[in-house]
Amino acid sequence: MKKITIVGITGYSGLELFRLLSFHAEAEVVAVCATSHIGEKLADAVPQFEGLTELVISEFDVDLAMKNSDVVFFATSSGVSLKLALPLIEAGFPVIDLSGDFRLKNPDDYEKWYKNTAAENVYLSKAKYNLADLTTATATYIANPGCYATATLLALAPLVQENLIDLTSIIVDAKSGLSGAGKKLTESSHFVDVSDNMSMYKVNQHQHIPEIAQQLHDWNEDFEALQFTTSLIPVTRGIFASSYVKLADSVTFDTVKNAYQKCYENKNFVRIRRQLPQIKDVVGTNFCDIGLVYNEKTNILTIVSVIDNLMKGAAGQAVQNFNQLFGFAETTGLQFMPMI
Repeated sequence: MKKITIVGITGYSGLELFRLLSFHAEAEVVAVCATSHIGEKLADAVPQFEGLTELVISEFDVDLAMKNSDVVFFATSSGVSLKLALPLIEAGFPVIDLSGDFRLKNPDDYEKWYKNTAAENVYLSKAKYNLADLTTATATYIANPGCYATATLLALAPLVQENLIDLTSIIVDAKSGLSGAGKKLTESSHFVDVSDNMSMYKVNQHQHIPEIAQQLHDWNEDFEALQFTTSLIPVTRGIFASSYVKLADSVTFDTVKNAYQKCYENKNFVRIRRQLPQIKDVVGTNFCDIGLVYNEKTNILTIVSVIDNLMKGAAGQAVQNFNQLFGFAETTGLQFMPMI
């Protein structure tokens, strides 16, 4: 049984983490931390948890966290863990960080895309970016992938790793539900602007672009860039990513299908679907569902990948990384059927 401190409990990802870990057979949440509601019972701040917990929200104290828990989860916005986590990194204390603060290897990339001062290289070098369905968590500091990055990278991995496509042809059109924007109110998150509407945002500026590009280049050094756009759709949870690529010379659709089957045949949370998946196929689960369509006339392969942004895109994958890091069965605490 591992004791856990969650930092950022009042955000959507923090609350989802608490929900998952509260019923995890090998986990006990012993502290929940935030910058608001300090001293208030979590069940009072979040009425949905009434009768389910007696935990009180506290400020984060790094010494208490290392004394009383075995691992710290940061479910904070960017710019928080790069300050609070440094003593944990120095001590080699296990951390799973859902923010973007330690995902990028190059500090200049972080400062460009996140508009903030990056952590020093000595700290960045100790963090490991871990896409849980393709690699295994081993480092004590795990940088949990972003939601858009997870959906996009799982969709493209077999193609880029096996060099099956024209690497200059990658176009990704990704759409997210409103919970992906977090709890902070903005003009664009008002009900009247979101309901019955769709809007593109952060065109060529989304902070997950360098994260995706970094991993694609790690898989194939010939990769240089992709076209990536994000849109907001009127749903609470879910990401629907449509990726379009041209197949390389002499590559057939059968070769592509075999590559996906080989890549994901023993993976618990990636399903290659016979039909194109929908967001509702994965809501409430840690699955990434992938569907493929090929147009012989244009030589364009369409890859549709769908995830629940709060599960596979955040808390679910973080728990998956937790299971890997501590040697638990990967599916522990994550065996959910989709919500209907």
